[in-house]
Amino acid sequence: MTGNFAFPMYDVNPAATDALAAAVLRRFPEARFQRPADLLSHWQDDNLLLSQTCGYPLMTALDEVQVVGCFHYNAPGCEGRNYRSRLVARQTESGKTLHDFRGHVAACNSPDSQSGYHALRNSVGHDDAFFRSIVWTGSHRQSLNALQNGTADIAAIDCVSLALFARYQPQALTGLTVVGETALTPGLPLITSRHTSAQTLNALREGLAEIAGEAEIAAPLLIGGFSPASRRDYEVILKASSCA
Repeated sequence: MTGNFAFPMYDVNPAATDALAAAVLRRFPEARFQRPADLLSHWQDDNLLLSQTCGYPLMTALDEVQVVGCFHYNAPGCEGRNYRSRLVARQTESGKTLHDFRGHVAACNSPDSQSGYHALRNSVGHDDAFFRSIVWTGSHRQSLNALQNGTADIAAIDCVSLALFARYQPQALTGLTVVGETALTPGLPLITSRHTSAQTLNALREGLAEIAGEAEIAAPLLIGGFSPASRRDYEVILKASSCA
């Protein structure tokens, strides 16, 4: 089975991601592992064997890909295949709640991010005047940096990223604290091309379930399981994001 694959969303510890890729290659030796710079083009590649995306672009920009499933993560805030974002601020704001940040500056990774933008927007009731302004940072890591350097006051960071930063890049959390959390939402979907056969799709699901049970591969990435999923499982994201 040929095709390109990547795990671009939680690559906080590249060595752990490489080990995950090697496990996939043992099952699909003709595949090609990548670290793509242009994620949208990568996700839309007709030769895509496997990748991980965000639920919001899945439902708004990737209407032709097939959903393989979703990893379960052993991170605080996760429940089964669902996850949430944690609301992070400077430690000097400890004890405050989201309501206290009205009129402040939010750091968000990108407008198409479920965990970094839409989950936060949903939490303030789609009130686009709640924050004084939004700083677009390009990544969760840079959103944390914006908090540390005072460019922004609050950010929504998905709980898996936060746990991986705590384990592998603790300096990213220096001087920061959690002041709240968002609602649960389906975790990051694993996807494959529209051209992937039903046989290959089933093989992917079987292989990922096996890999999720291999502690030496899964534990460093906080992976605790795998569930098959479909596009219908992510319709709740659009419903939540469109509520006024």
